[in-house]
Amino acid sequence: QVQLVESGGGLVQAGGSLRLSCTASRRTAGRYTMAWFRQAPEKAREFVAVISWSGRRTNAADSVKGRFAISRDNAKSMGYLQMNNLKPEDTAVYYCAAREAAAPDYLGVMEYDYDSWGQGTQVTVSS
Repeated sequence: QVQLVESGGGLVQAGGSLRLSCTASRRTAGRYTMAWFRQAPEKAREFVAVISWSGRRTNAADSVKGRFAISRDNAKSMGYLQMNNLKPEDTAVYYCAAREAAAPDYLGVMEYDYDSWGQGTQVTVSS
């Protein structure tokens, strides 16, 4: 498993931007797929975006396509979620998730695909 710590959440007005970061522990020598999920109050956790170990492939939920971008820096063991044109419905706790990559371009979009999770960071978008 990978230890993950998110940062970068906060309060922003609608239309604003935030950049979330996910720091992965360097103790793991494995290659891992990284994803972001979110959970709004009284709602189930949902997939936001994923990036393969190679960085060549990404996928995002329809609700954030064109507004959010996922990226990673393997040399720094870091993952990022750039969120632009934020909307009040983006308000949620955002979680970074990781799993050992099944293949360099492997993508997983389900919660059960991942065995490592961060503690979450709150994103609040005011109208």
